Amino acid sequence: MSSSSFERAIQRLGEIVESLEDGEQPLEESIALFEEGMALARSSQEILDRAERRIEELLAVDSQGKPIVREIDPD
Repeated sequence: MSSSSFERAIQRLGEIVESLEDGEQPLEESIALFEEGMALARSSQEILDRAERRIEELLAVDSQGKPIVREIDPD
């Protein structure tokens, strides 16, 4: 998921939350929206977790305070 896909996923997740809070759709539609929202939340969290690991790698230092340099997987 690219950053623009991530942004779209977060936007869609917000729309789903608003729709579920309205409570005006039938139960089956609410369940489908909930399932979609959970899938979006999981995939978005995975992206955030990868970004966090990359940042931790970039900020890593050795016992002498020198940056630890290693290749980072770009996915």
